[in-house]
Amino acid sequence: MERILFGDNQFFAVNHISDEKSMAQSIRFKEDAAIIKTLDVARNNGINTFMCTTHDRIERICAIIRSNAVKYEQYNLYPCLPYAHKYANSITENGVLGTFQKFVPGNMVGSLLKGGMAVLSRDYIDLMELMIDSELKMFKGLHTPVIFLQNVVTDLLLGLRMTDFLVGFHRYIKIKYNAEAGFITMNMPMLLDVLESAGIRQPIICTSINKAGFRMSGGMALYEKVLQEDRARIIAMQILAGGAVPVSEAIEYVSSLPGISSLLFGASSKTNIEETVSYIHHFDQMYTVPQKMPIYA
Repeated sequence: MERILFGDNQFFAVNHISDEKSMAQSIRFKEDAAIIKTLDVARNNGINTFMCTTHDRIERICAIIRSNAVKYEQYNLYPCLPYAHKYANSITENGVLGTFQKFVPGNMVGSLLKGGMAVLSRDYIDLMELMIDSELKMFKGLHTPVIFLQNVVTDLLLGLRMTDFLVGFHRYIKIKYNAEAGFITMNMPMLLDVLESAGIRQPIICTSINKAGFRMSGGMALYEKVLQEDRARIIAMQILAGGAVPVSEAIEYVSSLPGISSLLFGASSKTNIEETVSYIHHFDQMYTVPQKMPIYA
């Protein structure tokens, strides 16, 4: 994993502080060319990994990257699935059965029709694998060395103690896609304990880490204690706490912490990208943090 990862929230009008900014971003990135231009700005600043959802528009971005294979030869994408809003919208429009028919290929839909919940309960891991395959089709032929389970699912499974799903995801991503599984969560300490108890060592976990304690379930002190123990490969996200912490102050805090492999951020302007990258390099040098961390075999 590279030290700095670029996210996609700004492309899809996700802003945790301001609805006005969300609207402005929605207008700004209405065209795919605007997204590609911003990704290229990030690339020009040394960021060669794009961590993105499986939003419908990402399929078009993948097609553009795929059609420019030489330009993006060293470029990595980290898919994050599922994109929950896509399924929620489909259920509203098509109903539950219609959504299964739309997103789940092959004989599974027919089996569900015949056996109902009995089949679903018996074959839920198979169903999960089919849905993973469906979500990842758009990334065919691209470099996807790490594939993430979104926090809306990770934390639901964590709360329901459905560890077998987490283990199944981890195993399937490795076997089918020759990639590492990553988990996004708002409760890193609990997730890490659960994954380790299931035999998953040094997992890749993407989690909120910021000076404001924003979306850090369990509290900052517990997070800082776990980071000291070096038990996982941690990606810090929401490092600006949704805009509540000034950039320089926010980055100094996360750069000073041990055990953080990568920093994830999103930005919509050239100036903000350059400023954030500059601060990361500056504070990494101050706290002697390596610019790249290895992916464990």
